[in-house]
Amino acid sequence: MALVLNLRPTIQVTDEQLEQISRANPNLKLERSPEGELIVMALNGGETGRRNSNLTGQLWFWNQQAEFGESFDSSTGFRLPDGAIRSPDAAWISNERWQTLTPTQKQKYVPLCPDFVVELRSSSDALEELQAKMQEYLDNGLRLGWLIDPESQTVEIYRPSSPVEILQKPESLSGEDVLVGFSLKLKGILGIS
Repeated sequence: MALVLNLRPTIQVTDEQLEQISRANPNLKLERSPEGELIVMALNGGETGRRNSNLTGQLWFWNQQAEFGESFDSSTGFRLPDGAIRSPDAAWISNERWQTLTPTQKQKYVPLCPDFVVELRSSSDALEELQAKMQEYLDNGLRLGWLIDPESQTVEIYRPSSPVEILQKPESLSGEDVLVGFSLKLKGILGIS
């Protein structure tokens, strides 16, 4: 579960200050809400880290072959149009959008909502908070998102202008028309035999 600090009445944390706080506290994962709240999340345990490595590895390998864009892991911060700074477990941005950024923008929090994100629920994550985060990505321009819950062995698929689709124990997920040709195998992520 995340700890939310409302600092807004006293200070407004800038992008630069958030970067400094993050560097000074490497054992914490920090995000900023659209309202300026600082969200403090604990590091994940081994099982979640293993699953996330599997997920980001598959995305990275596909992207190396396809060369359609850039893939990112959970260490990357994205400054969304609503002002939030979020760090999904995995993300992807098309080459077309990535190339619109300056070299300086590429070095800082990426000032775009990713085209694609994955949030992998860990034992410390509240499902409702992750669902709200997925909706926030959609509201900021997300084209495809997956909320993977190993505990319930479900995947929620988020698309613009569509109801959330819930899959029970899927073996794989298609990147559809966003990640053309990508298929995420879920055996090592959901633990399905």
